[in-house]
Order: sequence, then structure tokens, then C-alpha cells
Amino acid sequence: MRKVWTYKRKGIKGWWVGWYEGGKRKSKALPNKALAEHYKKIKYQQLNSDVFTSTINITWPELKKSYKNSKHVAGLKEVSIYEAMNTLNKFEELVGKPSSKQLTQVLLDKFVKARLKEVKRYTVNKDISNLRAFVHWGQSNRYMDAELKLKKVKVEDLQITILNATQIKELLTVAHAYPGWPIRILLALTTGLRKGDIEKIRISDLHFDRSTIATRSKKTGKAMGERPVPARIMTEISNYLSSLPDGAETLWQDTHTHKRWKAIRNRAGLADLKFHDLRKTFASTLAHRGVSSAVTQRLLEHSSSDLTNKIYTNVDPVLSEAVGRLPVDEWL
Repeated sequence: MRKVWTYKRKGIKGWWVGWYEGGKRKSKALPNKALAEHYKKIKYQQLNSDVFTSTINITWPELKKSYKNSKHVAGLKEVSIYEAMNTLNKFEELVGKPSSKQLTQVLLDKFVKARLKEVKRYTVNKDISNLRAFVHWGQSNRYMDAELKLKKVKVEDLQITILNATQIKELLTVAHAYPGWPIRILLALTTGLRKGDIEKIRISDLHFDRSTIATRSKKTGKAMGERPVPARIMTEISNYLSSLPDGAETLWQDTHTHKRWKAIRNRAGLADLKFHDLRKTFASTLAHRGVSSAVTQRLLEHSSSDLTNKIYTNVDPVLSEAVGRLPVDEWL
């Protein structure tokens, strides 16, 4: 059996894991003892993999804790770790708390089937991606059966709600009865920001000389120091600011309530409109105007172009440009 040990170095913060491999001594530095002990366990199993011929049975809580620690060791961002653990918590809620040996293909399929009844397919696929990573980690450490597999479910093209110019004008006209709401709507339509991020904008985030807004996504934790905004919209914001009391720090003197939004959309004849549909209108309008998917993806702060193309736009500018090359004038 090959040995692995943890140790401290005099006068230096952190812990080290040491081992011999290929006749050479090797080591890895970790920020604390808990992560060092966790890495020691993983390294021990790797070095002695020829000794272990069957899966190692550990409880569900131990699985979750060990997996979370491995994410920290790998240096993943907190938001990624949160999403991964959120999937495992949902698995626990719908399926139970199986030990590593009790985690079977039947339970994985049961979870996917149960989630399909709760949320849309693209959300289920996010959970499947998280579970795939979890299962792969478990298999690498001999906690789970090597035969476990997960396939993503097929996602059909979605019908996307997009406002036309007439509907937008009517929505803005109605919103003028409620101070601040026209600006909220315009920001969503011209920046693609989510509702929560619009509500967090402070006056100090506005840069009128450059027509930009500094924003940080509450959902992803990503920041865009200089988000471009149409100059005309910045003028509208400037006019709105003159109506705010002296010393105001935020753009809004009220809170975004479902009741207020429902009243506005109903009066505008758009009873089924969601505030998030304004973000989708922003994305689809850019696509219709020939803006590349890569640019739109960056403005929406999406990690995947598939999410941008399938859920937020209903046209691919590359495909539109290709169809536009057909010699229709010659035919007609």
C-alpha cells in the first residue's frame, strides 16, 4: 500500500499533502486541514487503485460533503458549487438519500422523470449536467457503479414571446401612470438585464458621458463594468432623475411588485406578458437586426450559445443572412 500523509510547514500558512510517485516525492498545498485530509483520501485511492476492486460504500451526506470539498479543492467559483449542490438537494427531495452503492440507474431515471413534471426540459438538462459531473466524480473515486449513465432530454424549439413596436408603445404609454416603470421597461428592452439586476442599479452606476451602466448579475455573479446603453435611453433616464428627491442613491422610489406589473400589462392588453419576455424581446430584436449570436450571448451573460439561440431568440442571424442570398428577385 502506497502511503499519503498531511503535514504543516513552519512559518507558512496552509497544509500540505505528500506522497511518493514514480520514485519521486510529490506534494500539494491546500488552504486548510479539512481540504488537505480530503485530498489525501482521494490521492490514497488513486495510488492504490489496483488494490480496490469494488465500489466503496459511503452515506449520502458523506457523498455530498466529499463532493463539495472536491469542488473547493478544484477552485470552482461559489456560484458553480451552489448550482451543483442545489441539484443534489433536489435529488434528495425527489428520490431520497441513497448510499453510494444504492445509487442505481433506476434512481437516476426516476429523478429525471420527476423533474420533467416540475420544470421545463432545458432546466432538467441543467440538472442532468450537474448529476453527470457528480456521477463521474463518484465513479473516479470508486464510490459508484461504472455503468451509471445520464442522457439529456430532447428540447423542442420554444415559442418565444416577442413584442412588436405597437405593443411596446402601448406598454410604455400605460406605464407612465406609474413613476419609474417606463424606465424599468426601457432598460429591460435595451440592455437585456434581468428584473433583479435592474432593481439593484444605483445612480452612481450611470455614466452619462459614455452612455453606459455598470452592472453585476445577481444570478451568475458576473460583472460588466461598462454595459452600453442607447444614448436616447440615457437621456430618458436623465430626465427621470430630475424628478427624484435630492440625495437619492437608487433609481427607484418604489419596489417592483407583481401586482403593479400585472396592472400595467393588463391595461396594455398583454395579460400573459412576463417581465422576462422583455429580455427575450431584446435578444430577438438584435438577432433580427443581424447581430451575431456571440455578441448577443455576451450581452445576456449566457455561458452557452445554445441557451441564447433556443430560449431567447427565434432566429439565427447566420441562417437569415444565408436565406437572404437566394436569387428571389430573379425568380420573380
